[in-house]
Amino acid sequence: MMPQWLLVVAIPVAVLVLVPLIVAGFLRDVDAGTIRMVSWLNGSTVIYRGPGKSKEIPLLTTGTTLSSKVINVDLDITDQTADLDDSSTPRPIKVRVLASAIVSVGDSDTMIKTAANRFFAKPEEEQLSTLTDLLTSSGRRAINLLTHDQLFSAKSAAHTTRTNLPAVTSTQSTALADAEEEDDPLAIIIRKACSRELTDLGLVFNSLNIKVVQSEVADARRRQSAAEAQANADIVSALQNRRAKEAQLDAERVISDKQRELEQTRASNAALVSQAEAKRQQAMGVQREAELDATQIAQAKADAEKVRIDVEAKARAEAMRITAIAQATAESIRQVNEAIKAGGEAYFRYRQIELLPQIAPIIAEGLANAKLVTISGTGAGAPETTAQNITAVIQTALAAQLVTRGGLLDGPPPTDGRDLGRQGRGAAPAKS
Repeated sequence: MMPQWLLVVAIPVAVLVLVPLIVAGFLRDVDAGTIRMVSWLNGSTVIYRGPGKSKEIPLLTTGTTLSSKVINVDLDITDQTADLDDSSTPRPIKVRVLASAIVSVGDSDTMIKTAANRFFAKPEEEQLSTLTDLLTSSGRRAINLLTHDQLFSAKSAAHTTRTNLPAVTSTQSTALADAEEEDDPLAIIIRKACSRELTDLGLVFNSLNIKVVQSEVADARRRQSAAEAQANADIVSALQNRRAKEAQLDAERVISDKQRELEQTRASNAALVSQAEAKRQQAMGVQREAELDATQIAQAKADAEKVRIDVEAKARAEAMRITAIAQATAESIRQVNEAIKAGGEAYFRYRQIELLPQIAPIIAEGLANAKLVTISGTGAGAPETTAQNITAVIQTALAAQLVTRGGLLDGPPPTDGRDLGRQGRGAAPAKS
């Protein structure tokens, strides 16, 4: 027997290992973009849409995986349109339409089962060829119901072709009503034409993308449109060139006007400058006159100052000369006094005798002009008083002549009578 502890450890380990395996056997992953169909023994079918998990029991259920992704089918359709001439005679136009249709599996469980049994049961190449043939035939029928212009229009043929469309079931009426709101009438017709066939396959028509619509008429119209566009572009270019030329002429005219205004402004400014220069010259002339006047005034002031200085200098010189003369006179008088003191009465009389020829006329003129009035109050008689007055007049005139002629300043006075005699005999007469 196994030990008890080993059973205790083995049972939990087995549970932990076996339970996930059992659960993985009952649950299966359903990826995004896929549909898992699980059929049971009683005939019921359960559909699981990814992403998610599907419940399956081995040996009791059967599972199938379908793709829920859209299917893109390229279409190359060539056929004739339903065009008429003015007399209602058919005039079909050969066209080629390059388009891309998108279909997918329906959303309901019934359509999924139908797609699994009728469409996905075929090989992949046959699936694509089936869709191509179905959509191409629907496209040809749509082209046969539309005119050439309607292939290039947006919504004009949606209601005019409704009576010629094949009948549809009531379950598709809502989808078709929504489809009629599309702008492309070709897509509307193709949708309505192939809806029943696609429904029989469990598929739905999602959209139609028309890449190119080719025809000789379209090419001619395209060339005509290109020529018209080129002509319009040429016209626009010519208009633009003309407008540019007009704008250039206007700009040149404006520039010319501005230049003329500038020249006028320059001329007026030149006149103003000339006037200003004349005023400046006038102001400078006035300034120069003022400066000249100021210079003359300053010169006059300087001359006046110079004259004043000269006058003051002359006055000072004259004052100094007068002072010198006065000092010399005073010095002469002092020397005369000293000579008189030194020589005595003999020198004085000698000089009187020497100057007598010169002073005699002056004494006579003085006595002639003198009006002597003798007033005696000392007891002396009139004769004595008169004689004294005459003596005073003579002495005064003699002293004045001695001082004026400078006779006393010729040499030192004699010290005695002999010297006075010798000097008197040898001296030259004094100059007056």
